Formats: sequence, structure tokens, C-alpha cells
Amino acid sequence: MTFNTSKLKITNYIKRHKKKTIFIIVLLIFYAFCLPSQLFTKPTSTVITSSNNELLGALIAEDGQWRFPHRDSVPKKFKTCLIQFEDEHFYMHPGFNPVSIFKALKQNLQAGSVKRGGSTITQQVIRLSRDNRPRTYFEKVKELILATRLEFRASKEKIITYWSSNAPFGGNVVGLDAASWRYYNRQASDLSWAESATLAVLPNAPNLIYPGRNQHRLLVKRNRLLKKLLNKNIIDSITYELSVLEELPQKPYPLPQITPHLLQKINKKNKGKFVKTTINKRLQNQTNLIVNNHYNQLKNNEIFNISVLVLNINTRQVLTYVGNSKTTRINQKDVDVIDKPRSTGSILKPFLYTAMLDSGDLLPNMLVADVPTNFGSYHPENFDKKYAGVISAKLALSKSLNVPTVRMLQSFGLEKFHDYLQKLELRDLKKDPNYYGLTLALGGAESNLWDLCKSYASMASTVNHYSENSSRYFKNEFCEPTFYADQKIDFGEKSSEKIIFDAASIYLTFESLKDVNRPNADQNWEFFDASKQIAWKTGTSFGFRDAWAIGTTKDYVVGVWVGNADGEGRPGLVGVQAAAPILFDVFDKLPNSTWFEKPFDEMTEIEICAQSGYRATQNCEDKSLEFVQNAGLKAAPCPYHVLVNVDASENYQVNTSCEQLENIKQKSWFVLPPLMEYYYKDKNPFYKPLPKFRNDCLGAAKNAMKFIYPTEKSTIFLPKNFDGKKNELVLKVAHANSEAILYWYVDSKYLGSTKEQHEFGVDLNTGNYLISATDNFGNEIHQQITVKE
Repeated sequence: MTFNTSKLKITNYIKRHKKKTIFIIVLLIFYAFCLPSQLFTKPTSTVITSSNNELLGALIAEDGQWRFPHRDSVPKKFKTCLIQFEDEHFYMHPGFNPVSIFKALKQNLQAGSVKRGGSTITQQVIRLSRDNRPRTYFEKVKELILATRLEFRASKEKIITYWSSNAPFGGNVVGLDAASWRYYNRQASDLSWAESATLAVLPNAPNLIYPGRNQHRLLVKRNRLLKKLLNKNIIDSITYELSVLEELPQKPYPLPQITPHLLQKINKKNKGKFVKTTINKRLQNQTNLIVNNHYNQLKNNEIFNISVLVLNINTRQVLTYVGNSKTTRINQKDVDVIDKPRSTGSILKPFLYTAMLDSGDLLPNMLVADVPTNFGSYHPENFDKKYAGVISAKLALSKSLNVPTVRMLQSFGLEKFHDYLQKLELRDLKKDPNYYGLTLALGGAESNLWDLCKSYASMASTVNHYSENSSRYFKNEFCEPTFYADQKIDFGEKSSEKIIFDAASIYLTFESLKDVNRPNADQNWEFFDASKQIAWKTGTSFGFRDAWAIGTTKDYVVGVWVGNADGEGRPGLVGVQAAAPILFDVFDKLPNSTWFEKPFDEMTEIEICAQSGYRATQNCEDKSLEFVQNAGLKAAPCPYHVLVNVDASENYQVNTSCEQLENIKQKSWFVLPPLMEYYYKDKNPFYKPLPKFRNDCLGAAKNAMKFIYPTEKSTIFLPKNFDGKKNELVLKVAHANSEAILYWYVDSKYLGSTKEQHEFGVDLNTGNYLISATDNFGNEIHQQITVKE
């Protein structure tokens, strides 16, 4: 009944006073909407912090102010100092303090000018949001109205954060966070009572902070506030006595620039925002120091740019990001090299090795040819320009030999390898396979440090996850790393199917890369207790323009690129000399890791021919049981062991035409083709060539020979010497019979003969020729060549 009566009275009042009611409603609507939805719209600095919220760097706001993004909370010490200095009744008033206003008005009227302000913290927030308009009484009334409206909309704590984020602290420093770093070189939560008090009184007269100007007035203000804190038992006497002894800041500190290139990258998508990254500040500082030390050495050889990336394999987070060395602007110090395409050199070789293991075309110790090779006009060479004849695939990878790699790529298939690389999502691999040709594995393609480290990390993670998840793979294993702390990597659903490479092939690749000899280290580095087990690879691009080194443990990937951003090559710009020392210096700062677990469920134990590394046949006398990838069951059987009939001394081959059957011994013999044998026996003194037939045996003339140079159908360029005369072409042939005589022909024209060392020099003009060699047993070989100048 009472409610209905009140409602009736209100209705009657509205009917009698319509204009007054409408006016009140309009005022209420105006009051409700008088405060802008966003108080502060000025641009803010882009700020990045480490994973532990330590400042890494900041960019000045667009209007030239150091104004950090608005904070969510205010440190307790500073908040206490601010309230005690500016507005000690802050938590009790509705946005304005009538007593303070009355006292200020009385004092100002008596003085005939503004001597005292009666503004609360809330009113000061309104004034800051209105760009500090002139302090007229009319403006004060506006601020009062808006302040009360703000009290309805925001909590007291929120109002404090508004003030702390937008108050002027002298010069172009705005807000507590920027002031704390500019004047004390640390974050606001780490400030002492004296430092908090100094910053609390500073916005009252921010020009006091300038070095050498009004320092005494600032000191008096600070100490007066500290005394008030003491009198109110907020701080004790010892804290007070120590606080008043603290010196005032004399000049602004430069803001930290620990990861400047990452800051610029983040700024492109997060301008004016506060971003927490995954960077480990301690490791970042250590890496910066390592890079700086190596830069000081390398610049003497006019090598100016270095970039380093460190990834946590388990979280796929970026721990260290060095986009470039601290070189000069002329040498492009501002270029972030981490995501720039550069010639890969040999850094892609492990992917080829893994792919061939994965497809079953290779076993780790399988012998591969290392002999002079021509593919048309393409003539790959090893770095030392030497040849081993044959070498195990594992050793060829650890030694980073070019010729075996190209021959393996040619055998495996260019398009097949290109398809594997496409699955790795190397973004700079934009051309079709034929564009790159067989140089694809040696530096004919381009990639960047980010993608390469991502791929190595994904491979390592594949082995880890397979071992940790009951022999299962994750579908999103080959994903992008992140440097955002709030972004967690989703590795996807589990699957019994491999994603790109199977775990065993990756594991065996890492086993091969673990055996790479370290720079400037003893060959037996792995026996030292302090050493770490690291699978690593270097790369050097053509013309000594890029030096790479990428390594992985079970937990971390470290990638290093060294060179010149403008592409200028320099002598000594080699991966193992320029990049690898940086790699190991960084790994020394990382925690030790255990080695990868062997993925037994993806492996099979089979008999391997110890001498050739192929699947063992009955002819292989020395066999061993080894765990290989399951696909290794498809690998070819050993082609190099043959059964031969020899006499009792094993010095000659014999047959029934010259020896009694009971005197003939059948023996397994390791036999290499002539060209491989020619180079192999020089480095392997215990290699026993296939014995020749005894002279009284039929079939004694059976011999084998092969061209060493030129090999296969090839194009040969003959440069001119200093006298302007064209150099001669030196023909070389390997013959299984050391006593054979060779007769040389060019287009059926006889040139001469050789014994023992079969090398023959010939002067040829440009054109096409048929080279022939015939031995004294009637065997003949031919080679078609094209000669150009």
C-alpha cells in the first residue's frame, strides 16, 4: 500500500511539473554520458618484457613522449606516498573534498592569486585527461562534476592507475613506469621508499627533476613527505633516516634496448602495447655479450653482421633473439637478419640425409661414392678439393662433403627432396626443383635462420614426443615457434603416423651430426667430462657470403648466422670458423641436456656388412647387428663383396684352366669399382685390390678400367694461362691391372700410350670430341666431351 501511494505521488508530481521533470531527466542523461568512454587516447610506447616481466626495451610514443601503456596496478609504496602527498582522504570522498576546496579557495582569495589547489587525485585524473586546461574556476567546476561521475564508473584502485599512467614526470616522461626506468633504471615495484616519495612529489612540479635545477626544492618536498610517513607510522625511524640520505636522480637513464630487433618486429603488430615475451633476460644478455665479443674480432676481417636464435624445443618458445650485431648504420645494424633469406650453404644436408633414411634409400654407414663427378657443366667439389673414393654416408655428413651429397641427391631424386623441404615450410624455397638443380643441397637455395631453427627444433621434438608418448606422433609437430608469453603451442592430436620424417631417421641423423668435430678442438672432444652432446651442422655459401651453424640438444636449438647484410663475401667467412665458435659459446650458457632416447619402436635390428654399411649378404665375412630405421629393411644388399677363386697363397686369381680344383680357394673379396678404388686405396693402405689372374690362366686378360677425368658426358672449360695460351686438358684413367699399357685416342686419332700412371695431356680447341683409351688386353672405354674456353 505504501509503495503504491509513493508511486502515485511521483506520477502526480511529474504531471504537475513536466518542464522541471524533463529538465532533471536531461541533466541526469547529460551527467550519465558526460564522461568519455575512453579517458586517455594519446599514443603510448611499445614495451616488451622478458618472461619474468623484466623490461627488455621500449619505443617512444608517436608524439615523442615516453608514455608506457596503462598499468593495471600500482606498487604499494608509491600508492601510499601518492595518497599521503596528494590526497590523504582519497578513499573517503566521492571525487572531491569540500574541506580542501574551501581551504584552497580561502587562501587563494586572501593572496589574490592561485597559491593552493584543492584537487583530489580523481580531479587530477580528469584534468590530465583534458590536457591540463587553464585552472579557471569554471574549469574547476567541470572537473568536479566529471570527477564524481568517474567515481561512479571506476574503482578507487582504477583511478589510482589512471593517475600513475598519465601524470607528467618531467621532460618527455609520462607515467610512473617510464619515470621509474628513466630516473632509477628499474621497474616501479623495485623502488625504495625514498625513490617512491621522489616520484610521488614530482608531478606537483615536474620541472624540478632537471639536473642542477631546483634540486634543493625537490629534496625538501621529498623529505617532508618522508617525515609525514614517519609521523603516521607508515615507515619506521631507521627507514626514515636511511631514506633521507638517498641522493636524488641527476639525469635520465637510457631505457634498456636488450632485444631491439625483436622490439621492432613486435611493434609492427602490437604498436603502443605492453607485450610480455618468452625471452630469458639473463640468457639474452649473455648472448648479446658473446655476439659483441665475436663481432669485435670479425670486424677486423670486415665481417659486420651476426644473428643468433635460441629455441626451447619442449615449449617451442624463443629464449634469445639477436637480430643483428651492434655494428654501424652503414653496415646495416638495423636489419633483422633472422628472417631474411640467405644462401643456405650445406645447412640443408641433414634434411637430405634424413629423407633418404626415411625412404629406405640409405643406411647410416652405407658407403657412398666420393670421386670426381660431372653433371653436364656442373662439377661439384669438396671444400678441400680431395676425394676419398668411397666414404660412409654418416661420415660424409659429419665432414660435410659436397660430392657424396650431390651424388646422393641425384640418386634420391631432386623432386623428391624438394617435396620434403616443402613440407618443412621453408618459406624462401619458392622455385620449382629444376630452378635449383643439384645445387639444392649445397646452397643453391635460400632460407632464413628462423625457418631453419624451427625445422631442427621440430625434428628434435619429434623424437622427444615419440619417446614420451608411447610411440605416437603429434600432428602439429612442425609448427611455428613463438616469442609471445601468452601464446601456448598446440602440438595437435596424437597419431600413429609420422608427420614428415619418422623418429628413427631423425635420431640416426642426430647421431651422425653429434660426431662432427668441434672448431679448434681436439679430435677426441667427446671424452672430456665438460663436453655436451650436441648434434650440429655448419654451412658456407658460395663466395664466402654466409656462415651458418645450427645445433640441437634434447632441449634447445641454437642457430647462428654470420656475414655481411649487403651480401659481400670475405675470406675466412666459413661456418666452422666464424659461426660455430659462437654456437658453442651460447650452448655453454645453457643447461646440460641428456641425449635423445633411441626410438626402438621405429627401429629394426638387422645384419650389416661392417665394411660397406649395406645390408649383409652371404659374401660379407665381417657382420654386425645394428638397429636401423624400419624403412632400412628396403635398403640394397652389399654390392661390393664378391666370391673369387684364388690360389693357396691368395696372391692370384685362378680357375680350372690353370689349377687343380682341390687347390682352388674360394674367398670373399671387398672390391670397389676402378674409379672409387683409385682414390680409396691412397687413404686406406690396408685395402687389398682384387688379385690379377695368374699368367697361365685363361681369362687373364680380363681387366677393368674407368675414366677419372673427364667423368661421364661433360662440358670442360679450358682457361688461359699468364702467357695467353690455353691450358691443356689432362686425361686420367684408373686401371685394375697395374701392369696394363693404355693407348690414347681423340676422335680415333692416336695420341700416345701410358704405363702405371695413366695420365695424358692434350691440347684441344673448342668443340665436341670422343676420347678413347684401349689397353694392351683389348679392353676399350670411351668418353664424349665438349670443350669451351
